[in-house]
Amino acid sequence: MTRIGLLSDTHGLLDKRVFEHFKDVDEIWHAGDIGSDTVLHRLREFKPTRAVFGNMDGGEVRYSLSEFYRFRVEDVNVLMTHIGGYPGHYNPWLIPWFRKSLEAKQQMLHDQMSNDTIDLFVCGHSHILKVQYDNTYKFLTMNPGAAGKQGWQPCQTLLRFTIDGSKIDNLEVIELER
Repeated sequence: MTRIGLLSDTHGLLDKRVFEHFKDVDEIWHAGDIGSDTVLHRLREFKPTRAVFGNMDGGEVRYSLSEFYRFRVEDVNVLMTHIGGYPGHYNPWLIPWFRKSLEAKQQMLHDQMSNDTIDLFVCGHSHILKVQYDNTYKFLTMNPGAAGKQGWQPCQTLLRFTIDGSKIDNLEVIELER
């Protein structure tokens, strides 16, 4: 079992409470708009960290990360990007990947694995926390909202969950008062 701490949109602010809430996770994922290389370095010093750059990231952050990150944790294939959208409202450049994933799933036998599939789609950008299953493309979408204070959201939000084999479970929403 792998414990994940997920955040996005820190915009240069890494609240010290993140470390408290993520102290027992195995990995941290940051879905972009990190805001500074200092935030990225602090996360990486604390826990293994996977991240993508966001539209507001520049300099060191943008040059050290990708816009899209495909990886596998246990038996879950993950696609992470910053500007992604949500079921029925995705950014158009993602649709070919989603269609390819669905086709691969439809062609697989029950016990086969394919690197083309997407089981979990992670994005940020909207500052709106949303976890929703996509019935069209057959994967779970997660947007952790915003862990920073920039924007209109009433509180900072984080997600914590586990991956155990092919199962995504134990999802927790963490709200940090401003």
